[in-house]
Amino acid sequence: MTADLSRLLAGVGAVLLDFDGPVCSIFAGYPAPQVATELVDVLRRHGVDVPLDLAREPDPLEVLRRTGAAGDQGITRAIEDALCAAERRAVETAEPTPYGREVVVAAQQTGMPVAVVSNNSAGAVAAYLAAHRLAGYVSPVVGRAYADPDRMKPNPEPILQAVRALGETTSRCVLVGDSLSDIQGAQAAGVRVVGYANRLSKVQAFQEARADAVITSMGELAAALIV
Repeated sequence: MTADLSRLLAGVGAVLLDFDGPVCSIFAGYPAPQVATELVDVLRRHGVDVPLDLAREPDPLEVLRRTGAAGDQGITRAIEDALCAAERRAVETAEPTPYGREVVVAAQQTGMPVAVVSNNSAGAVAAYLAAHRLAGYVSPVVGRAYADPDRMKPNPEPILQAVRALGETTSRCVLVGDSLSDIQGAQAAGVRVVGYANRLSKVQAFQEARADAVITSMGELAAALIV
């Protein structure tokens, strides 16, 4: 893995980070299943007949995605607003990912700009970065398109938006993410991708998805950046 990572970084000019995972655990203190339940309650207050599988959905982003797929833009906006508010609350108790900060600082020290590309709201990401004194190290922040969940990763659009803002070519950018949607989105965008397997069960999945490199600690990436 270390050799793969070193070869990968040799041709990289900018680092794109997913937020929830590589930078922090956003819902560490405000659990995602609780947020998802609250979003389902919003649906019910708007008169939506919620199917059982959606009522039991533990991922708030999936609740938003399913709501958007139903086609009622007014209800989608209501869920988006509730999720944005929940994410802003969640970042207050988010748990920093070990070595996540070191990756950001190391990349900057080696002359690589750092962007965040997230399916979380840009406002929540910016609030976290400001609270943890990282805002000056990260630009741009590309968050979830408002009330348009089809544009979340694995859609490559937010990744390409970050690449354009950085003034780089896709071939000289690497995205670090902890989900298959990150890997798929990066591949669709034509950028290299490092799979951050923050659970060992993800290692094989990321390898099978043909991530360019797979790491189990952000410390591996930090060390490779400063070599």
